[in-house]
Amino acid sequence: MSYDGLTAEELCRVLGAPRCECFESVGSTLDVVHRLAADGAPAGTIVLADEQVAGRGRRGRRWLSPPRTGIWLGFLARPNARPESGVMALRVGLAVVESLGDLGAAAQLKWPNDVVLCDRKLGGILCEARWRESHPAWVALGIGLNVHGPLPEGLVSEAAVLEEALPEVTRLAVLERLVPRLGALHDAAELDRGEVEMYGKHDWLKGRRVTEPMEGVARGVAPDGALLVETEVGLERIVGGGIVAA
Repeated sequence: MSYDGLTAEELCRVLGAPRCECFESVGSTLDVVHRLAADGAPAGTIVLADEQVAGRGRRGRRWLSPPRTGIWLGFLARPNARPESGVMALRVGLAVVESLGDLGAAAQLKWPNDVVLCDRKLGGILCEARWRESHPAWVALGIGLNVHGPLPEGLVSEAAVLEEALPEVTRLAVLERLVPRLGALHDAAELDRGEVEMYGKHDWLKGRRVTEPMEGVARGVAPDGALLVETEVGLERIVGGGIVAA
């Protein structure tokens, strides 16, 4: 099938990907990436679907992926290093918001894996590793971005679509900027100083009061991907779970 008028072969050329698989509908693009990776697909392989019927987010939540309204993307990474928990998701988030910034959309990141536009959720990121002994054999990167409306019923007040900020935007325009960045991601175990500083520029939580899982003020991220929260007893670290901001 084609994706926004391009065949898989044409998408490979336009996006600079070694392999591209396009589907009208899948359960989850992540599942397809894992299958392709197990069969020996090269790093940089991308999976695109017009619809996901079993898209998933963090902690087993369902990710709604209506037909042709968003970018439902799976990307195969084969890192050489073993990244600390959450580091890969932060790097992917930076690639997403920098790509959207190229198009003129001032998106932000809400730790650990949300993309925010106008204080509402625009998208999400999920990274799933498969291991060989103590090192990842591959990591499947899942990215979901709401590009066009309408939003699913019940999500209008808390979700955003990219066309609100960029009325003429296309999925392909986003992918042309995003996929090359994903292919160039660092695979060091921790964020370097430049990445930490870049995250700070896009950090939606920074300076906001956090009420759960602890009370305090968000102060950015550490090199290992932990969220730093200033509390009454000092600077504390959050390494996983959900965050509730006041």
